[in-house]
Amino acid sequence: MTSEVMDWDSAYRGDGVFGGPPPWNIGEPQPELAALHRAGRFRSAVLDAGCGHAELSLALAADGYTVVGIDISPTAIAAANNAAQVRNLVTASFAQADITALSGYDGRFSTVLDSTLFHSLPIEGRDGYLRSIHRAAAPGAELFILAFATGAFPAHLETKPHEVEEAELRDAVSRHWTVDDISPAFIHANALAMPGIPADAPYDRDEKGRLKFPAFLLTAHKPE
Repeated sequence: MTSEVMDWDSAYRGDGVFGGPPPWNIGEPQPELAALHRAGRFRSAVLDAGCGHAELSLALAADGYTVVGIDISPTAIAAANNAAQVRNLVTASFAQADITALSGYDGRFSTVLDSTLFHSLPIEGRDGYLRSIHRAAAPGAELFILAFATGAFPAHLETKPHEVEEAELRDAVSRHWTVDDISPAFIHANALAMPGIPADAPYDRDEKGRLKFPAFLLTAHKPE
């Protein structure tokens, strides 16, 4: 599941390694970020980095936020644009682009959201990504990253996301942002869509039966 071997567009078409919709497509925003939304932690305009099918962007737009979602998969972007049109969410827009070399949005966003993107990037692409979103952020903007923690997946899996240590995450982000907090969190995923994860795997489940994978939630800001 690393980006070196993952065909992201195939994954979003449903004909890739998962044999159907990707497991992170849970039909709603990741609960950790949804809780921050309910708490009023986000400010417009919002950049949804690696938005996928963009349930987070769509939820924010439904509450009046101006949101731009960026993803490398044209299939995901088409689905997000279609959903915004169907729901008449005029403050949400989506574009297909390489987030590690993003341009054209300098100083635009007050909030940058990374809902499970960081761990999907090639390690050598992290710095370009963090530099790109920093350039797109306005002074005082906040960054939220939800990423798999080391040990989230069984060691025997040949391909998996780049799980991160807390110190590793802090070091990478602090090269461009001021890190405010890193706390334990969970990423929720559909159990049946996770190849290599046995049915009796020792993961907690949420009230909808989805697996809860250990993760970190990082908060940072761009100084004024």
